[in-house]
Amino acid sequence: MAYKGIQDFISTLEKQGELKRVSAEVDPHLEISEIYDRVVKAEGPALLFEHPRGAEFPVAINLFGSMKRMALALGVDSIDRLEESMNKIFDLSRYRNPLEAVRSLPDLSRFAAVFPLGSATAPCQAVEEEPDLDKLPVLTCWPGDAGRFLTLPLVITMDPDTGQQNMGMYRMQVFDKTTTGMHWHLHKDGRMLWEKYRMRGEKMPVSVALGCDPSIIYSATAPLPSGIDELAFAGFLRRLPVTTTKCRSNDIRVPSGAEFILEGYVDPAEPLRTEGPFGDHTGYYSLADQYPVFHLERMTRRKHPVYPATVVGKPPMEDCFIGKATERLFLPLIKLQLPEIVDISFPFEGVFHGCVIVSIKKRYPGHAGKVMNALWGMGQMMYTKMIVVVDEDVKPDDYSTVAWKVFNNIDASRDLVLSKGPLDALDHSSPLPHYGTRLGIDATKTLPEEGHDRLWPDEITMSEDIRALVNQRWKEYGI
Repeated sequence: MAYKGIQDFISTLEKQGELKRVSAEVDPHLEISEIYDRVVKAEGPALLFEHPRGAEFPVAINLFGSMKRMALALGVDSIDRLEESMNKIFDLSRYRNPLEAVRSLPDLSRFAAVFPLGSATAPCQAVEEEPDLDKLPVLTCWPGDAGRFLTLPLVITMDPDTGQQNMGMYRMQVFDKTTTGMHWHLHKDGRMLWEKYRMRGEKMPVSVALGCDPSIIYSATAPLPSGIDELAFAGFLRRLPVTTTKCRSNDIRVPSGAEFILEGYVDPAEPLRTEGPFGDHTGYYSLADQYPVFHLERMTRRKHPVYPATVVGKPPMEDCFIGKATERLFLPLIKLQLPEIVDISFPFEGVFHGCVIVSIKKRYPGHAGKVMNALWGMGQMMYTKMIVVVDEDVKPDDYSTVAWKVFNNIDASRDLVLSKGPLDALDHSSPLPHYGTRLGIDATKTLPEEGHDRLWPDEITMSEDIRALVNQRWKEYGI
């Protein structure tokens, strides 16, 4: 299902009993954050605060804060359907004979939707405001934050060499009415493009979209390979091209259905400015550091817009469910390169890069180590601090069984792998910024060829005939 915009999605959630309107006045300074934190951890509904103090625009939050809402956001009835859909497309065996190829055409037709469409007029440009960020109900999320932060901005930039656009989600600390921080990390595409403009001695045009079709919001967070257009990926997800319109002060094209558009620039020649601290998705405050400054020059909006926001912090939070969508959506792509992988799980407590659990069909000595190193070599998987590998009969999201396997199966000198490499900029535990040591844990059954000559015991299981007997005799007792 393709939504016309975020308000269309809000309407759908309300019809399904997944959204609650709050008519009482509420303060964007900490109060909304505390309400949200309690609601998301209680698996409560999305919230629409109709009267945020000091602003005329409602605040929508927790739109993605459950598996059901995340599935609705991406137009499926279950997050698992994302994996099924991708498996159909990337199952190469389906294209080996003409009949199967013809049957696959409906699935392949969604590729026709990837190319964004142009539009001369757009709802996001219905009203032009005087550039003033104080008009927005920007949240102060946590007591130790350096100030107010835009937390769901879709930051759109353009490669000065190729003209190709990039869209990413980078928090933006509001410094004053027309300037913010631009928190793009060392490894991010936005930072790479900033370096290009710096080398050319040119200002970098930047446009920020606030509030879009949820597929577009999700695409800004997706770990896509460099060079893949996020708006094209959003079109693929929603099975309908994204309609875009040209900004009024630069050549960047933005989603026509956005609620707000902030047009401006970042000057690479300008001194960096202290940004942060910020209560981050790690559950800790990310420390203050030096980042570029975004200058707001133009501000347009819908006639009656809604301001989108989220809050990150100790899990589970809304971003955990976004991460689960990524887990399911990108698993088939990982399997294309590593077909021995059966399943994968990113525990909420690992906040994406802290831990991943992988089950594999183990076939030879050192197989688990091969998988670890291959994963560390895949895009943003390089940040993963801990990779746990288990056998194919273990479900990676069965954390109790995974813990049992790890606690009982490993020998520290044999099964722990230390790998030095890049780490996420938000990692506070590494001795150096952006670089540290990652841990691999091989919790698979150890083979004799891996140096274990002792007999490996069988797991305790009941015989099938006794299980069947108990199922039949004691069914009425609920056993």
